[in-house]
Amino acid sequence: MSRNERPLSSRELLNRIGLNEETPNSLLLNESLDDLLGDLEGDLGSVLLERYALLNQPQAFKPGDLVCWKPGLKNRRVPAYGAPAVVLEVLDQPITDGETESGSTYFREPLSLVLGLFWDRDQGRGDFVAFHFDGRRFEAWNTKTA
Repeated sequence: MSRNERPLSSRELLNRIGLNEETPNSLLLNESLDDLLGDLEGDLGSVLLERYALLNQPQAFKPGDLVCWKPGLKNRRVPAYGAPAVVLEVLDQPITDGETESGSTYFREPLSLVLGLFWDRDQGRGDFVAFHFDGRRFEAWNTKTA
């Protein structure tokens, strides 16, 4: 990258790959909140506190570990729930997503893991790709629960 170029924001990257306001594609596939929470017992406040606790439950990863999303904490299109990704790098100092819009779910998100996974869509399907993620959202992948 040249000195004059700035890093792409999440929004700019999504625009480049065709995911924007004109072609929205919800991570939750337009499911209602009631449907998403239907399997959970208790009220919405209890569910929020459970997710908060799960987000802040520490996990120690190292390169070569297989990981997957913690239940209810997926905020990116890939990997799919239950699908493994391999830890390529654990960043000593998380980098902050460059998103400048405070209304974005990625605003100031601490990206602490570099994960490798197979791209599963359209052009490039099956290619091994790497992305940065918030490590708090992941747990060890278990073939029995996947």
